[in-house]
Amino acid sequence: QVQLVESGGGSVQTGDSLRLSCQASEPTFSSYGMGWFRQAPGKEREFVAVTSWSGGVQHFADSVKSRFTLAKDNAKNAVYLQMNNLQPADTGLYICAAALWDFGPYYGDTTAYYHWGQGTQVNVSS
Repeated sequence: QVQLVESGGGSVQTGDSLRLSCQASEPTFSSYGMGWFRQAPGKEREFVAVTSWSGGVQHFADSVKSRFTLAKDNAKNAVYLQMNNLQPADTGLYICAAALWDFGPYYGDTTAYYHWGQGTQVNVSS
């Protein structure tokens, strides 16, 4: 079973940047891609971004599209979420997830992902 470990969260102020990492325990060929979701207290888990391991497919939520970017290192089985110009609305538990097959148009649906990490907390204060 693929294990995912996130890191890089923290407490920052509005306008700051953070880089989150997601490390997978298995080689990239065992999954199709890696996504990031976030969950704020009392709210549902929401899609943030996803990339295929090939790099040919990437999607971002509209709320982060101009501020967040994704990078991957297939040799290290790792995906990185660079978050710039952070806002208080970005506060939440950031969780990475592995998609085993092509998610197609369902990249934002949690059911498209089979393995989940425990998450790393991001707090953005105004």
